Amino acid sequence: MSSSPNVLVHLLKIACAVISLWLAAHSLAQTLDAPLKLVVPAAAGGATDRSARILADSLKDRLGVAVIVENQGAAGGLMAAQRVKAAPPGENVLLVGNPTTNVLAPILFKNAGYDPQKDFVPVSCIRTYSYAVAVGPKSPVRDMKELIAWLKANPAQANFGVPALGSLPHLFALMIADVSKVSPQMIGYRGSAPVQVDLMSGNLPVAVDVVDALLNQHKAGKIRILAVSASVRSTELPEVPTLKEAGIDANGDGWTTLFAPTLMPADKVSLLARAIVDAMNSADVQSRFRAGGLEPVVSSPEQTAQMLAAYRTKWEPFARATGVQE
Repeated sequence: MSSSPNVLVHLLKIACAVISLWLAAHSLAQTLDAPLKLVVPAAAGGATDRSARILADSLKDRLGVAVIVENQGAAGGLMAAQRVKAAPPGENVLLVGNPTTNVLAPILFKNAGYDPQKDFVPVSCIRTYSYAVAVGPKSPVRDMKELIAWLKANPAQANFGVPALGSLPHLFALMIADVSKVSPQMIGYRGSAPVQVDLMSGNLPVAVDVVDALLNQHKAGKIRILAVSASVRSTELPEVPTLKEAGIDANGDGWTTLFAPTLMPADKVSLLARAIVDAMNSADVQSRFRAGGLEPVVSSPEQTAQMLAAYRTKWEPFARATGVQE
């Protein structure tokens, strides 16, 4: 008889655990009663799209619904952001945002059609990336010191190619030029692929783009990456110096972060954030990211908000000072 209270306590604990699991499952069913859409402000096949698809594949099992990647790369990503902003409260949709769409849009575009801080709620950062400075295979330039000297000696040919005007690679190219006291002409392309074509053919002397966009061509010997923008060397390019190591006092990075529309209920945002953090913590997702040359990040909504605030502090004043606006 003396053991009966312990048995009762044990049974109560089991009952509480079962009820908790039922409530969690019931809450999930109420919150996500339709597929989740991840809206990517870029065409299929790029690094942002690949990140979203790896995450989507992991989330479908965790959320119990289909997770669909929706590509909307028009207008520099603005249409994707506008589409998510306008989503009704009941729609399960997240924007797979970047620094342009969710920090600098009001500065870089005359009418972005949304306010990044008022219209979106940060959910989770899932990836960071850095930028690279590259030249073509026939270029006589072998390092950043030689590049700066060449730019100063050949001002008429000093063209920097970037994947889009108003993009972070564009701003970072301007930062490099400012620090180096050179004045290259910025040429905006429609994505990374045409930048690489002109760089490899010799029609473009210099390109600034994200590392993973240039990595394969560099490894194949079709272009040469001279330096990367991160504070430490890339694990994919251990032989390539950082800009600071190369004597250029500039550094910077970008990120892929998921945002919910402000109208999405807070409990749904929290549920999605937990699922994303759980997915990004998994060994499978971490391995698939790194196998694709992507740097995974695990970040709560609070940590993501802090990162965004620091990013705005660094980049908004510089973006305004450049006067770049589309």
